[in-house]
Amino acid sequence: MELFKYMEKYDYEQLVFCQDEQSGLKAIIAIHDTTLGPALGGTRMWTYENEEAAIEDALRLARGMTYKNAAAGLNLGGGKTVIIGDPRKDKNEEMFRVFGRFIQGLNGRYITAEDVGTTVEDMDIIHDETDYVTGISPAFGSSGNPSPVTAYGVYRGMKAAAKAAFKTDSLEGKTIAVQGVGNVAYNLCRHLHEEGANLIVTDINKQSVQRAVEDFGARAVDPEEIYSQDCDIYAPCALGATINDTTIKQLKAKVIAGAANNQLKETRHGDQIHEMGIVYAPDYVINAGGVINVADELYGYNAERALKKVEGIYGNIERVLEISQRDGIPTYLAADRLAEERIERMRRSRSQFLQNGHSVLSRR
Repeated sequence: MELFKYMEKYDYEQLVFCQDEQSGLKAIIAIHDTTLGPALGGTRMWTYENEEAAIEDALRLARGMTYKNAAAGLNLGGGKTVIIGDPRKDKNEEMFRVFGRFIQGLNGRYITAEDVGTTVEDMDIIHDETDYVTGISPAFGSSGNPSPVTAYGVYRGMKAAAKAAFKTDSLEGKTIAVQGVGNVAYNLCRHLHEEGANLIVTDINKQSVQRAVEDFGARAVDPEEIYSQDCDIYAPCALGATINDTTIKQLKAKVIAGAANNQLKETRHGDQIHEMGIVYAPDYVINAGGVINVADELYGYNAERALKKVEGIYGNIERVLEISQRDGIPTYLAADRLAEERIERMRRSRSQFLQNGHSVLSRR
């Protein structure tokens, strides 16, 4: 892997390798872009096939966080950490304390949070060594479990997408097929039920399905049947890549809006659903409630203020749809353009500021 060539291609700023023999720490911190502010992104712990796979994952995820944070309107850049190891057996306190010291050494360029394979308890240990961490325990002034806030953001984004498809953002009477009924999706179902939507649910966890049936009057179907349901909205809230060659042929929904990451198996599937006239709410825009919520901790967490910002996901989806219509492009590309235009505006503003400052000094 030609690292500098790859970093230059996608304009990465920094790649940091962190190791500590005694604790077993092997971590890679990728900082993609800090134009809008410090890079914020979680720490993932995973058993990678090799070191190159870990590097590629860190780089890919960091770039994704740049776009997610920019599209969400946050004054934050994008970064990500991967720790190589099995989260079930390789964790220890010293590992996360050492890692916290590495973060502290970056002096605020990177702020971490919980991700796959790490927990709130791990973030608390990191917090012993640095303030540049979010998603810690509420006892330290954190926001706690982000699932309800993420779900609220998805709900707001779904309403904006529904308005584009049905000329009204009311979900009353709409039939919504929800794939996956985990913590985020359960809270999403609660909002939808309270508004009077009809729910169809599926999950490999039968207990989660039964809970939704009992609490919200949802109708349960087998996992492979969720795509072909006669519904208004398909809400992917479990695994990624559920919009693919096989499922697109089955979809009857006019809107796709859900909490899952990486919903398109390939970008061409985004082109395909656009050509079919399906309104797609891009995943990293609609599911940004969690990162918006933890970002508020940087100002001293205020739940009311955070929820107000999460409500703005409605407007963010509207802007994506406007760009899609303006430029005649699919919404997944419009989301990228929304993020890129915001970053470029900041770069121009900063460049102009520096030029003006230089002119003033020259006159002196």
